[in-house]
Amino acid sequence: MNQDSNMMKNHSVKHNEEVDLIDVLMQLWRGKMIIIFAMVLTILLAIGYLYVAKEKWTSDAIVTYPDSGQIANYNNAMSVLYSQNSANAPTVIDVQQRFFGRFNAAISALSEQLGNQADPEKLVIAPAVKDQPVPLKISYTAKTAGEAQKTLTTYIQQINKRVVTELDNDLQTSINSKIEDLKEDLATQEKVAQEKKDLRLKMLNQALLVAQQAKIKDTLVQQAETLSEDTLFVLGSDALSATIKNEATRPLPFDASYYQARQTLLAISALKSKPDSTYALRYVMKPDLPIHRDSPKKSLTLIFGALIGIIIGATIVLTRNMARSYSLRS
Repeated sequence: MNQDSNMMKNHSVKHNEEVDLIDVLMQLWRGKMIIIFAMVLTILLAIGYLYVAKEKWTSDAIVTYPDSGQIANYNNAMSVLYSQNSANAPTVIDVQQRFFGRFNAAISALSEQLGNQADPEKLVIAPAVKDQPVPLKISYTAKTAGEAQKTLTTYIQQINKRVVTELDNDLQTSINSKIEDLKEDLATQEKVAQEKKDLRLKMLNQALLVAQQAKIKDTLVQQAETLSEDTLFVLGSDALSATIKNEATRPLPFDASYYQARQTLLAISALKSKPDSTYALRYVMKPDLPIHRDSPKKSLTLIFGALIGIIIGATIVLTRNMARSYSLRS
């Protein structure tokens, strides 16, 4: 008996719910003109918003390490600088990473600066491939597609020029420092060689004086290589005079390191800076001209406006009917 009673109650509740739902739908249908009017009004408002809202367009570029040819002048200069110690010379990959690392840091700093302005600009740097440091995707958002592409191109070029200029200045500083070091090294070797020559002449003159005092005119020995500094007088005054004359006009004696340093100095002095042909990056994709704006989205805005209108119209219809029902009951 209780089971039958519960079944009848559930059926009654379900029937009432169906009746209430049908009643709501009928109310909405009778008030369809209000709903349509509200929907048209909100669509018109959405259209108005599309006309006055600020458009946002984003241009994208993808960059990676510069090619070896784009840093050839810098790399060749480094090879010359390290010619005396080639084991410490940076490799092409080292130079590529140095340039691109500087570019990445500089453009990231620019992104922060632009975002902290009174009128912020949106410049975003992110990996183009997930979990890989290169290549990088650089995006810039502006009011028009053309402005976004042009501004992004300008910023990348400015940062590239700044990085190349900074590294070129560092290179020039290294070149100038190396030239000064080589000049000092050569001057030291020349001074030592001159002192050796002067000492040699002094010893020969002393030996000549001894030979003249001993009245030794001709050479007394067959092999002069075995003579010490104290026994050079046995060469005789004639041989010593000729040796002194020849020694005075003979070039300074230098070892191989002197000529290697001279060669390095000439090579470094001939280095010429070419920043215009050097790049800190290579484009995988140049800044593109966007064909779809980020916002406002026309279709989504109109659909959202229509839904809002329907909700507002339905709310008005149901609220009005509830108010009428309450008045009749009172």
